[in-house]
Amino acid sequence: MKRVGLTVFFLLVLLVVWYWSLIVYGINQGLGQLNIVWNARPIPEVLNDPAFPDSLKSKLRIIDEIKAYAIDSLGLKDTDNYKTVFDQKGQELMWVVTASEPFQLKAKTWDFPVLGTVPYKGYFDKGKAIAEMKQLQEAGWDVGVRNPGGWSTLGWFTDPILSGMLERNEGDLASLIIHEMVHATLFVKDSVDFNENLASFIGDSAAYSFIAAKYGRQSQEYLTYVYEVVDYQRYSNHVLRGSRALDSLYNTFGEGDTDDYKKSKKEEMIQRIVSSMDTLTLHQYKIPTQRFKERPPNNDYFLAYRRYQSKQTNFRLELEEKYNGDLREMIRAYTVRFPFL
Repeated sequence: MKRVGLTVFFLLVLLVVWYWSLIVYGINQGLGQLNIVWNARPIPEVLNDPAFPDSLKSKLRIIDEIKAYAIDSLGLKDTDNYKTVFDQKGQELMWVVTASEPFQLKAKTWDFPVLGTVPYKGYFDKGKAIAEMKQLQEAGWDVGVRNPGGWSTLGWFTDPILSGMLERNEGDLASLIIHEMVHATLFVKDSVDFNENLASFIGDSAAYSFIAAKYGRQSQEYLTYVYEVVDYQRYSNHVLRGSRALDSLYNTFGEGDTDDYKKSKKEEMIQRIVSSMDTLTLHQYKIPTQRFKERPPNNDYFLAYRRYQSKQTNFRLELEEKYNGDLREMIRAYTVRFPFL
């Protein structure tokens, strides 16, 4: 028994040593999330706080309606999420690092317990995120760092409303809340592109119905959201077309081509994609080429749009042809087909 006990002990020590960096990362992430949960306040308390902006309180009041719609009309899981508010005080909370191969639209991935293989790594510490970014850049990856507007902890924590969410218009707020509620209802391990595309599709589609029912299809709230989504879809489609052009270019590269040659051709292609952005017809805002004057987009930028937008047409066709436009039935079928994690 002593030998067995010693063997188990040494195996545990080896596992801790082998996964030490992952353990430390997990602890830091857990503490960061707990800090947000612990310092979040119940919605009624925030609504009664004279220091909290009235403009944000009006958005806060409709979140219960959004949740009720998502649960009753869509069949999404009823949880204790979004019953509290964390005041960001204008500060960013999380930095998400993503990366791609330099001459291939192929994401770098990380392996985590439960979640499986994912193409991103989040940090509640900006310094750690920047350090990760620099390390990846030095290794030759195309890297991106972004601040997510919200995220789902998939039931590990009680997700609060972040005050930054309330700065969105009503339709965008509804889409975001429903998007994250989809993650809490349906999340397929090792399938991030599927998860994010599906949540984006359901969030956007359901937000149309919610805003139309609450304000009317001729309301400013509804029209603002419609124009915003149309603009984003047109821009996304342009970026997705650009990603296909980059794929075609990278497929022409041979073993004898130098990295300098590949880089030159890649930069030429990306410049053509960016230069044609100003030709897009948009309603509310423009996407000028000046946005990328100092730093053009890289492969990681194009992959981000694939991760969230590349399957939207497929889901739309499936909704109409297979589920006769019934979003609730589509969600039900997916939850049966793909048990949560």
